[in-house]
Amino acid sequence: MGTAGARATRLRAVVAAARRKPYRHAIGVTLLVVVLGGLFLTSYGLALGRPKPHHVDGVISGDPATARGLVAHLERNLGGELRLRRVPSAAAARQEMLQQHAYAGLVLGGRRPRMLVASATGASVARLLNQAAEQIEDTTGPPLIVEDVRPLSPKDPQGLVLFYAMLAATIAGFILTFQLRANASGLSLRAWLGFVIAGVAVGGLTIAIIAGPVLGALGDRVPILWAILSTQMSIAALVNSTNLALLGGWAILPTWLLFVIVGNAASGGAVAPPLLPPVYAFVGRWLPSGATVEALRNVVYFPHHDTSAYAVLAAWLVAAIASLAIVTRVWGKSPI
Repeated sequence: MGTAGARATRLRAVVAAARRKPYRHAIGVTLLVVVLGGLFLTSYGLALGRPKPHHVDGVISGDPATARGLVAHLERNLGGELRLRRVPSAAAARQEMLQQHAYAGLVLGGRRPRMLVASATGASVARLLNQAAEQIEDTTGPPLIVEDVRPLSPKDPQGLVLFYAMLAATIAGFILTFQLRANASGLSLRAWLGFVIAGVAVGGLTIAIIAGPVLGALGDRVPILWAILSTQMSIAALVNSTNLALLGGWAILPTWLLFVIVGNAASGGAVAPPLLPPVYAFVGRWLPSGATVEALRNVVYFPHHDTSAYAVLAAWLVAAIASLAIVTRVWGKSPI
């Protein structure tokens, strides 16, 4: 009975300790880290770990009947997910590629059929198309020639600096507000906002200069790169600030879910949208991370492309500012 009584006493002491505020918070933080880590691995494993084609848009010029075997082999090698639509000429096929309306272009006629790819649109898709072309053993005609109509910069041959620049701006944005709360909590709201603006401006410029002139991966259009990266950093900082005002230290949960677990995985930066699960491909285009990757890609490789990505970023920025204003001015809550 003595031993059992001692055990019961120790158990009651452990339960009582767990009910105290510091212990409750420590348990909550530990569980939160475990859950976020598990969600991170699950999301990235599903989205990026096993990329496979899902509805790859393509165009074809010429008469498919003249190379029926080649087309069938190519479609089979892409798991039946290549969607070819007719265009009137090889020039039209090239134009569709340069306007990012298609990931593949099949040009028939002439001495040898050609497969048009654009690494800058999606390096992962271009690699898949190259592999599919290499696997074709078409005995009814000449081999398929692969032509890259918009290759990546030799200083970014995998096309990943775009993704890393977006990722750096995202993480810097919400870390800025976390650290201001942790180490400068005595600031007034006006002073806090001033430091956020300064941090976003300097941080975005630094990332733009490093990714552009220093590494040579994103060209030399520093002002527009600065604007895009600072916008992404601002959105991350403002959304996290709203979460801090509403949830305090637990703001990491919605911020991490939105920007890292879902946003970065669905951005199309590491794996192009046609190779992502359909849900990720759809969601990614409407999230700031995906819009930032697309905007950076357009600046570097497709300067005359449409501006839908800028509209998405502008909408997120306005919504983030409005949300923080409502939380601080109307509800009287503070992110610091």
